[in-house]
Amino acid sequence: MATATPDARLTPEHIFNALTAFQSTAALKTAIEMDLFTAIAEGHNQAATLAKRIGAAERGARILADYLAVYGFLAKTGNVYALTPESALFLDRGSPAYLGTMSQFLASDRGKKSFDLLPEAVRKGGTAMREGDNTKPQDELWVSFARSMAPMTAPAAIFMAQVAGMPEQKPAQILDVAASHGMFGITFARQNPKAHIAALDWPAVLEVAKENARAAGVADRFTFLPGSVFDADLGAGYDFVLLTNLLHHFDKPTNEKLLRRIHAALKPGGRAITLEFVPNEDRVSPPTSAAFGIIMLTTTDSGDAYTLSEYDAMFRNAGFSKSTLYQLPNGPQQLVVSEKPE
Repeated sequence: MATATPDARLTPEHIFNALTAFQSTAALKTAIEMDLFTAIAEGHNQAATLAKRIGAAERGARILADYLAVYGFLAKTGNVYALTPESALFLDRGSPAYLGTMSQFLASDRGKKSFDLLPEAVRKGGTAMREGDNTKPQDELWVSFARSMAPMTAPAAIFMAQVAGMPEQKPAQILDVAASHGMFGITFARQNPKAHIAALDWPAVLEVAKENARAAGVADRFTFLPGSVFDADLGAGYDFVLLTNLLHHFDKPTNEKLLRRIHAALKPGGRAITLEFVPNEDRVSPPTSAAFGIIMLTTTDSGDAYTLSEYDAMFRNAGFSKSTLYQLPNGPQQLVVSEKPE
């Protein structure tokens, strides 16, 4: 029987850090909820003043801030803390690029529970959550997603609109499937004053999209379609269909059924623009996209992180021609642009 050869250069640190990674999640979520990063940006940058500002014990504030400095979320010189460029941009509530609301969804109790059930999900090959597959119309879950994750979409939405390349003065019909917060369609509407958006999602979720469209001043160019993409009347003649973070929830046959409906809704020469986590063909790189599959294992019956070749095959089987992959310049996700033949 083969045995491991001792190597003085090897340590169990990587294993130790993985088994305690939940501590980093808890520390970062706590700091966001207590507005620690905002407090430091305001100048409360030593343990005593920081503790007073966030309503904590000095010992508690010091140990939490030190931990965040260890893991690169803060810098520390002597007894003075400072935000890193990343934290200043994304975790200071005063920043226009603030993303702290993401913790409400990404570090939710439901998300942690799904991973507590990972052994059962691995044995089963699908979610072990009592609530079942998260593709069902669960208002609380998806309204929470819409309200907490909208800020993260801005760079992806802008890039999607750039890839689409809509002439500013040419009318465009756009279907935003699983519209959620509506920010993707809103971004297209802002770029093109003659674009009209049909936003589809569950009724409770669409209320969030309506709020955001009104706030953005583009609600008059929105139509809201309540229901499921598998059943609702999608209409036809669209220049673009936006498929954002949707296809990873389903198996390939289900996706092909959905994509045939999308193909029928597009006009000849129209394009489907898919935002997804797309791993390389080795399925272990790039890290964020490749690791996304395990989230689908714990939360869906049959979803996955699909490679470009898998997406290309699904789209071709639904009637599309070529699919082209684009890497988001400021995010971990990828775009797949698929064309309907003229």
